[in-house]
Amino acid sequence: MKNKLMDDLKDAMKNKDTIKKNTIQMVRAQVLQTEKDKQIELDDNGILEIIAKQVKQKNDSIVEFEKANRQDLVEQTKLEIEILNKYLPTMVDKSEIAVKVVELKVAYNYEKKDMGKLIKQLKEFYGVSANGKDIADVVKELL
Repeated sequence: MKNKLMDDLKDAMKNKDTIKKNTIQMVRAQVLQTEKDKQIELDDNGILEIIAKQVKQKNDSIVEFEKANRQDLVEQTKLEIEILNKYLPTMVDKSEIAVKVVELKVAYNYEKKDMGKLIKQLKEFYGVSANGKDIADVVKELL
């Protein structure tokens, strides 16, 4: 993943694509900062988590930019999200999560009191390919 980011950064610089270059540099900076702070080397999943977090933050920013009537920043942020989404796996929909919830509920005999355990297990299973809110909603609905 680091190599792909680096290659894409080089391409963006060659093509003078400022938004793509800045977006990738932001991700790389966050990866380096996380590695330095935790004194570890992030694997692909760790990098994907950082990218997913960036997408979530940017989606939150869009709401604020719209409130402030800053359409220029809204458009730029949407472009950045589009770039970041290319690195993320396709998102799992709620129906697929529901199937897994039922499967785990039967296998481990989960009850309402075990909701936290089940949500944690599902988040570990799906990683960044499922939205945490979607997981929580489906678990609440089915337990």
